[in-house]
Amino acid sequence: MIGPPGSGKSMLARRMPTILPRMVLEEAIETTKIHSVAGLTDGKRSLAATRPFRAPHHTVSDAGLIGGGQVPMPGEVSLAHNGVLFLDELPEFRRNVLEVLRQPMEDGTVTISRAATSITYPARFMLAAAMNPCPCGYSTDPSRECTCTGLEIKRYLSRISGPLMDRIDIHVEAPPLKYRELSEDRPAEPSAVIRERVNRARDRQRVRFAGEGIHCNGQMGTKLLRRHCTVSPEGQRLLEQAMTRMGLSARAYDRILKVSRTIADLEGAEEISTTHLAEAIQYRSLDRELP
Repeated sequence: MIGPPGSGKSMLARRMPTILPRMVLEEAIETTKIHSVAGLTDGKRSLAATRPFRAPHHTVSDAGLIGGGQVPMPGEVSLAHNGVLFLDELPEFRRNVLEVLRQPMEDGTVTISRAATSITYPARFMLAAAMNPCPCGYSTDPSRECTCTGLEIKRYLSRISGPLMDRIDIHVEAPPLKYRELSEDRPAEPSAVIRERVNRARDRQRVRFAGEGIHCNGQMGTKLLRRHCTVSPEGQRLLEQAMTRMGLSARAYDRILKVSRTIADLEGAEEISTTHLAEAIQYRSLDRELP
């Protein structure tokens, strides 16, 4: 999420656990094991009942994020397994810390090697990140004047590498809220209703991947992707145009298909339509702005 200060990015991220699908027994066991190793279980519950939400400060070290120590302990990426890892003020994290995220985001595991032993922890998490559009934060705010130069904005955005951004499926711009939007008393869709829709989509995916050893669309490999994400000729032309104009990578192509499959599941649709593809493509908008 990218937007000026006060636009609600952090608040939205912290609300994500309220709409995440319920954990199945296998996920609860995995999560409990990791938290037990880290000494975070309270002994009152036999299994983790809710998905974890981890929000490390931007001063965290690479060892704190990935894990480490003389006796290798799980880091934040493993403590967020089956849950959310939230990185607020993303460009403020040290670049070497952000770069170590690439391997667990791709593989879903992290291996910590020491002289005496090597330990692999699971690390399949949902990454949520928030950032300002520039150092002062107001380059996209129509009511505030930005004081940053073009070079300063470019340097600020370049703190996030292209390979890391390529692994983030959805880019959402968070515009500043107007007074009328803040003051109106119009009822919004409750989180419980959204979560039920998410649960139905996840149940649909569990049936789809029965016997495959995975739970959701995001875990699909190339073989399953080709089997379950077939696209019409019209959709293929749309994807070709997006790949050419936006300079997207092969990884981005696969991720667009996974996101569009999930959008279709949320709507209860059996096939991926061009509308689903178009929505997934527009979530890659920041690929044109970041190096």
